Amino acid sequence: MGITKKYSYDFDQYEEEGKGPSTLVEDILADPEFPQVTDLIIGDWGNSWEEDCQAILDGIAANAQRFSHVEKLFIGDMEFDECEVSWIMQGNYKELWTALPHLKELTIKGSMDLDLGEVCHEDLESLTIICGGLPVYVIEEIQKARLPKLKKLLLYIGSDNYGFDGNPDTIREFLEKVQLPKLEYLGIVDSEIQDEITEFVLESKFMTQIHTLDLSCGTLSDKGGELILEKLPQYDNIKYLDVHHNFMSEKLIKKLEELPLSVDTSDRNEPDHYNGKIYMYAMLTE
Repeated sequence: MGITKKYSYDFDQYEEEGKGPSTLVEDILADPEFPQVTDLIIGDWGNSWEEDCQAILDGIAANAQRFSHVEKLFIGDMEFDECEVSWIMQGNYKELWTALPHLKELTIKGSMDLDLGEVCHEDLESLTIICGGLPVYVIEEIQKARLPKLKKLLLYIGSDNYGFDGNPDTIREFLEKVQLPKLEYLGIVDSEIQDEITEFVLESKFMTQIHTLDLSCGTLSDKGGELILEKLPQYDNIKYLDVHHNFMSEKLIKKLEELPLSVDTSDRNEPDHYNGKIYMYAMLTE
């Protein structure tokens, strides 16, 4: 039975002991428990807003045989008081896909300098990217991916202030072109264009195969909620709908909760009004 373990440095270790991305892999490999670690979590590497994690990624690839038992990997698991999500310096993952042949789940937090490379993995079942803004080029890398066993895809789209440089058509094209034959959980979340995304998701080819639809953490309003009410009853394969953190009316939320499936409508928000304009916000941006 494998174990879960998190490795990280605080800022004092970085400043006073010379710890950082270049030493973390060495410390992981020196841990006598590491051969039993199947769920590997990388937290703060000491100065994550100024120094990227490339040395960590390269260290894993250089020691691929000693990391080959890892089945779950989370890189960038840190709270806002360690580093704001939009400040986390990521790296290039191109060597990781072959270095970890038994990897089942990959979670990445942060999108600054993130590059997935050519995404190809025969056994990966879950891919999650948590960020304040997902660049179009990363979306396109996933769009071209070969992930024949992927069951869960969760993408935080975020804000154009923090890295998202696309538009609704970016998501429409992504959903049309990406090939994920085993997908069961589709999450396109945390967007300031959540109504538009909802429309394209509900029209996508994945609606007949998924059991979980996640449209949470964004600016979903009654416009998107009405589309869900209209379209979702056509798909009895969908058993769970997540729309928490939304801007829908109480009346529409009640209707959604009456659908014959499990629904999370928690964290309802009211739009802000200022100088005659209406403002809604995604849950995670900076």
